Amino acid sequence: MKTLFTFPGQGTQRVGMLQHIPRDETWQVAQAVLGKELIQLDSAAALQHTRAVQLALLIAAVSAGRQLIYHGVQPDMVCGLSIGAYPAAVIAGALDFTDALQLVALRGELMEQAYPQGYGLTAISGLNLAQMETLVDNRTSFIANINAETQIVIAGSDAAMAAVAQQALEQGAQRAHRLAVSVPSHCALLDQPAQQLKAAIDRITLQRPQLAYLSGSSARVIWQPERIAEDLAMNMARSVRWHEAMVAAREREVRLVIEMPPGEVLTGLTRSVQCQGECLALERSGGELALRLFQRLASAR
Repeated sequence: MKTLFTFPGQGTQRVGMLQHIPRDETWQVAQAVLGKELIQLDSAAALQHTRAVQLALLIAAVSAGRQLIYHGVQPDMVCGLSIGAYPAAVIAGALDFTDALQLVALRGELMEQAYPQGYGLTAISGLNLAQMETLVDNRTSFIANINAETQIVIAGSDAAMAAVAQQALEQGAQRAHRLAVSVPSHCALLDQPAQQLKAAIDRITLQRPQLAYLSGSSARVIWQPERIAEDLAMNMARSVRWHEAMVAAREREVRLVIEMPPGEVLTGLTRSVQCQGECLALERSGGELALRLFQRLASAR
């Protein structure tokens, strides 16, 4: 039985999400990099901006992952959705937390500057990938996330997404929901910002991970530092293949999946794949429950 930590992406953020984080080394490093900005990072005003959202998600996830490890919950594998790949790489030991903070700040700025308004993401439930591929034009609307067999996220302009959503509903989709993301992530519209981020990542040194780093973009485990760097840089412009990644985790004998705060969505998506294991979100269950569950399952190995 193996344990997987998952790390959520944008759309899971909430006001005050950093208020209960321990003021330990993780917080102190974030404060050294961000200064006074850290105190207001999870305010309603700050979370209107992609940069603040992504930094807050990074800090919350790294803090939670480190706390679990400190209390004896040791992951065998990590996987992050979109911005979640950065805390995943930190917990895996591939990326230094200070470097991650600087890269994520740049990532958020590049994405927001590229499309300051009028673009984003919409989740469509009830149609499969083949059906959704006939509705996007790959110019103004794109397939962004394959979260589950019948949950697809599209990216693009507001007008294009609204048109695709209407067509999807007419063809039998159960729901079309505009996500709280203000940029068209995971599609070709972000190719140029991704290349700019790649240039920044190329200037730092990543390490070979100490545990398996599962890419949410390729659904493959990556061990080479240079390939992890490329995965981190380019994932903003590549489709998320979450469903395939969770199938790959199951095939590698993962049976306990713990989602880091502040998310719960990944737990539901993963549960549809992990029919023989346990999936839980720390946001709902709390760290003590995760520790007890881990100890119970570990004793059964």
